[in-house]
Amino acid sequence: MARVLVDPLEKFQELFKKPEYRKMMKKMAVEEKRSLYLDFVDLSLFSKELASMLVEKPEECLKQASLALQAQMRIEDAQYSETAGKLYVRVKGLPHKVPLRSIGAKHIEKMASFDGIVVRSTPIKPLLMEAIFKCKCGEEMTIPQHGPFLRQPSRCMNPSCRRESGFELIPEKSKFMDFQELRVQERPEELPPGQLPRHLDVVLEDDVVDCARPGDRVVVTGIVRARPEVVPGKGRLRAFNIFVDANSVETLGKELETLDLSLEDEKKILELSKDAFIHKKIVDSIAPSIFGYEDIKEAIMYLLFGGVPKVTPEGVTIRGDVHILLVGDPGTAKSQMLRYVSRVSPRGLYTSGRGTTAAGLTAAVLREKAGGMVLEAGALVLADKGVAAVDEIDKMRDEDRVAMHEMMEQQTVSVAKGGIVATLNARTSIMAAANPKLGRYEDRLSVAENINIPLVILSRFDLIFIQRDLPDKDLDDRLADHILRSHRAGGAEASPIPPELLRKYITYARSRVTPKLSQEAAEHLKQFYLKMRERSGGAEGSPIAITPRQLEALVRISEARARAALREEVTAVDAEAAIQIMKKSLQAVGALGAEAGDIDIIMTGRPATVREGIASVLMLVGEMEKKFEEVELEELYRRLEEEYNIERRAAEEYVRKMISQGLLYSPRTGYVKKARG
Repeated sequence: MARVLVDPLEKFQELFKKPEYRKMMKKMAVEEKRSLYLDFVDLSLFSKELASMLVEKPEECLKQASLALQAQMRIEDAQYSETAGKLYVRVKGLPHKVPLRSIGAKHIEKMASFDGIVVRSTPIKPLLMEAIFKCKCGEEMTIPQHGPFLRQPSRCMNPSCRRESGFELIPEKSKFMDFQELRVQERPEELPPGQLPRHLDVVLEDDVVDCARPGDRVVVTGIVRARPEVVPGKGRLRAFNIFVDANSVETLGKELETLDLSLEDEKKILELSKDAFIHKKIVDSIAPSIFGYEDIKEAIMYLLFGGVPKVTPEGVTIRGDVHILLVGDPGTAKSQMLRYVSRVSPRGLYTSGRGTTAAGLTAAVLREKAGGMVLEAGALVLADKGVAAVDEIDKMRDEDRVAMHEMMEQQTVSVAKGGIVATLNARTSIMAAANPKLGRYEDRLSVAENINIPLVILSRFDLIFIQRDLPDKDLDDRLADHILRSHRAGGAEASPIPPELLRKYITYARSRVTPKLSQEAAEHLKQFYLKMRERSGGAEGSPIAITPRQLEALVRISEARARAALREEVTAVDAEAAIQIMKKSLQAVGALGAEAGDIDIIMTGRPATVREGIASVLMLVGEMEKKFEEVELEELYRRLEEEYNIERRAAEEYVRKMISQGLLYSPRTGYVKKARG
């Protein structure tokens, strides 16, 4: 016996008479909204047949739901019902989300819900729904509009005229509706290995437009449609393109997703946070297949949890994200670390420097079919509130790397191209890796001379680590054992916290815990900062050990450590741990010697003593050039030793560097002159 289908109009009328929906309608009238959001789970509990019909025959079902809503609204608020125009029923919370790449022929003309990330949005345009045309004889005709092209009257309706052309559209009498298209792409973390990300075009109409912008993560619920491909001059092809007519769009882009955390997960997370050795457990769970590098793994923990961003009263944003740079010899597992971080982060994205452009990192402005310009989000925007792992950052072209300057400090991406001026959020932690210029890290050179990265970017990293591949019998023995054991076990390495639980733990901490700096922790950081500044002693020529930029980094790291233990307060222990990791980073790059620190190695690429020595040589050469046309090197070295207390060996090194940098040149052997430029 055939199943008797319910009457959707009757059922929706029954549903909307319920007190909770009547209350929602009253609120709609007060706020002048035209959409009522219906939870699919509530609908299923009310009528399984109606819920099933909504998925299978959404077009007809939503039409009847809209009629039922308008009928009930006339009872609730007759005046608003008259002035509001068309009312919509929008469905959200479909229990079975379809992966974006699985949407195909079987879903056409059915309702589907999927997750994705907005990569492109077109400007909002008015779409003609009902056209009023006027004939030269004065007759007005109403033509309902469907499809992509404007439909005109075939002939005048006036029997005495019957004209077949020359009709004029009257915009003020015609009915228009807002229209926008989004391009939604698969989320990076859901992409199968080795696959290209797929995308779908989503059509937004009326009051749903402008609900999401590039970089936002969305849940789209709508009717899957198909439109044929058209070849100009030949007609339509048999192959169709799929797009989605959006019924509702929920934006998750503002905060990290906490939707997949069950009560059981929450219980496990809270239990885990009570462990006295939680930080050690997290560090041991980070890339357990990679042997050693405890300091780097601790830094990665701080990067994953992040500090707390702040906004000053004048609207200036102070970033909370921690940036890390790994510089190391080949074969020191830098890329493996980056891959791991991009996978375990709730929002992770991996990119390699060689194949990355400025537009690919920030945002591209593209021309759409209709001739207008649209904005398409790049990697740093897509990784908003997550981590962007940039491998081989030293291989990027300088003009492409410049794109990272603003993002690393201001946390935004500004675009001014093709008539589009926009600022997109890029609240992203950067974890970058670079290889030394000479193949291996050279201790005699500064970190800036070892790697091909501009100082303006180098100084923006909170922590920099050097990974050396030096022979060490004991260490090599343990490393060999670890690698062979890992291979024998088939690559599986025991982790104190399983990766999936760690990912949920990070999501929970970042979205729900906002630690504040305690007085004790603030005092501890202040004392360290002042002590390091005092090392310069205020004497002329003394190197600077630390700057306010490092102090801000210490605050971020302290907050991240407190967040890792789900604590709302940053303690002195957190501050001390931050100080220790900062010291290790500064020592690694040679910015913290035994006697005095010299942060200028990172900030300017040269130690303060070298910079001042070069300035002294430049001054003396300028002075001597006034008397002699060319400056004799022997006389220059003698005067540098007598007047500036610079030894001959150091003076020769300064002159050699200045010639290689184009500050001086040698017109003939034994003489130098200042380069004019």
